[in-house]
Amino acid sequence: MKLALFDCDGTLVDSGRLIHEVMARTFEHHGHERPHYDATKSIIGLTLDTAIARIMGVEVDEQIQKMTQHYKDIYGPVRQEAGFQEPLYDGVADMMAALAARDDVLIGAVTGKSRRGLDLIRNSHGFEKTFFVSRTADDCPSKPHPAMVLECCAEAGIDPADTIVIGDSVYDMMMAKSAGATALGVSWGYGEVAALSAAGADAVVHEVAHILRHI
Repeated sequence: MKLALFDCDGTLVDSGRLIHEVMARTFEHHGHERPHYDATKSIIGLTLDTAIARIMGVEVDEQIQKMTQHYKDIYGPVRQEAGFQEPLYDGVADMMAALAARDDVLIGAVTGKSRRGLDLIRNSHGFEKTFFVSRTADDCPSKPHPAMVLECCAEAGIDPADTIVIGDSVYDMMMAKSAGATALGVSWGYGEVAALSAAGADAVVHEVAHILRHI
């Protein structure tokens, strides 16, 4: 058996516009300038408090926690606005269906989203029964800490050596290697291919269907 653990933002769904808009409104609400999109893109994949602190160039403190809560409070309403949905990347639905049909693979999710955020994705795209295991920002330390991968492996009863982490960020690649899993980068998300390789990616794919070749 193999365990395929998918990152969410930038790997399965294109959520960059939504994340940036919610982040920008959060910064404005707390008297700060809207961050540049590149700044937001660079932290996608981290847990929210760590991400906001990284953009601000500070440690997580009471102010960061207030901003984190504000982000969570407005995320749902902004997501309902026109143009801020989280569409699947082309080919993801077919790729996931092909994996789900196999009896030698279990599918999981390892994401910097909250549990509520992951549930929104599951329910929006018909993945309610797709993920056998999952870990979110509510469950584990931020990537690149290996806890998300290791806890999913333990729950599924599959060794990290038989586990593949699929993601678009350097944090995904670093997390996978720290856990002793295979790191598979994707080029259509928010990370640069060279950076993924430097972070330890065992391979980088450029088309969604090609993920199946590595699992």
